[in-house]
Amino acid sequence: MRYLTAGESHGPQLTTIIEGVPAGLPLVAEDINEELARRQKGHGRGRRMQIEKDQVQILSGVRHGVTLGSPITLVVENKDFTHWTKIMGADPLEDENAEVKRVISRPRPGHADLNGAIKYNHRDMRNVLERSSARETTVRVAAGAVAKKILKELGIEMGGHVLEIGGVKAEHLTYESLNELREKTEASPVRCLDQKAEKIMMEAIDTAKENGDSIGGIVEVIAEGMPVGVGSYTHYDNKLDAKLAAAIMSINAFKGAEIGIGFEAARKPGSEVHDEIAWDIENGYTRKTNNAGGFEGGMTTGMPVVVRGVMKPIPTLYKPLQSVDIETKEAFAASIERSDSCAVPAASVVAESVVAWELARALVSQFGQDNMEVIKKNIIQHQQRARVF
Repeated sequence: MRYLTAGESHGPQLTTIIEGVPAGLPLVAEDINEELARRQKGHGRGRRMQIEKDQVQILSGVRHGVTLGSPITLVVENKDFTHWTKIMGADPLEDENAEVKRVISRPRPGHADLNGAIKYNHRDMRNVLERSSARETTVRVAAGAVAKKILKELGIEMGGHVLEIGGVKAEHLTYESLNELREKTEASPVRCLDQKAEKIMMEAIDTAKENGDSIGGIVEVIAEGMPVGVGSYTHYDNKLDAKLAAAIMSINAFKGAEIGIGFEAARKPGSEVHDEIAWDIENGYTRKTNNAGGFEGGMTTGMPVVVRGVMKPIPTLYKPLQSVDIETKEAFAASIERSDSCAVPAASVVAESVVAWELARALVSQFGQDNMEVIKKNIIQHQQRARVF
C-alpha cells in the first residue's frame, strides 16, 4: 500500500491516490468525512477552519460502497480557492505585477520558506509555503481514514489523545477501553482525558493568542489488537517501529517521536524497563507491562501499540519574529499566513492517521495483499498458531 498527495493550501483542491488497498473493503465517503471533521476541531484553531468544511469525493477504486483493489482517488475541494484564483491559478498571468501575484520575499522563521526557496530556486516563496503548509494533512487524514477502516475490519481498535499543551501535563489518564478514551476525548475541546488539565490547557492557549504567540504539545496514539510478529528484525528498513517513528516525524511541525516509555527508558534500570512474559491457554503469550509500547526487535509483541509525538509551537506568530528579505537583504518582521495559536488537538488526529496507515500497510503486506477475506483468514490462522506456539 502506498499513497501520493497533491495540491496547494489555497489551490483548487487536495488530492490523494491510494494504491494497494485490498478489494472487498466496505468504504463510503462518510467513513472519511468523519475523520476530516475531527481534524478541523480543537480549541485554538484559526479562521480557516470556519471557511473550509472539508468533504471528500471518492472518484475511483470504489463501487457501490466496496473497494475494487484498483487505485482509489480521494479529492477534497478548497472552498477558499474562489478568492485565490488569480494568485494560485495554473494559467499564466497577463499582469506580472508583484502585487497581483502577492509575491513573498520574506521567509518566516520555523517554516520551510527559505530552505525551500534556495532548494528550488524560487524568488517568490509562496511557491514553497503553499505546499509545505499543514493543509496537506487533510488528505493524509483521508488516507488514514481508509487505513482505519482496514484495521477495524481486522479487529484492531485505535484511539488518540493529547498528553501535554504548553507545558500543562495531563495527569489522570485512566480509561477502561479505547471506546471510553475516544468518547471522552472527542467531547474535550483539546482532546484531553484529564478534565482539570483540559481547562488549564485552554487557558494557556487563550493566553498565547492574546500575546500573539503560539504553543505546542505532545500527543499519544494507541492501537489494540495487533497480532504478534508484524514487522521484521531482519533489516533496518523493515522494522515497523522505525516506520512509525518516521511517520510521526513526517507530520508538519513534529520534532520528536517515542515508542512506549521512550526517552524515559534512559532514566530507569533494565529491571524496570523490560516487559516480563506470561502465558495462559486463553490469551497465549502476553506481557505483564507494556513499557516497550508493543514492540521488540522491530516487531509487534501483541500488546497495545503506543506511539507519542512532539509538536513544536506553530511558527507563524501575531508578534512576528525577525527575518531578512531575500531581495533587499534588509531585516523585516516575518509575514503572517495563518492564525492558529495551537493545533495540537488537530495534530492528534493526524498522528492517528499516519500510525493507522503504517499498521494497515504492514498487515496487508504480511498477510495477503489482494482481498480482505484472505487477509482475515491468514491473520486468524497466524493468531491461533501464535497462541499455542
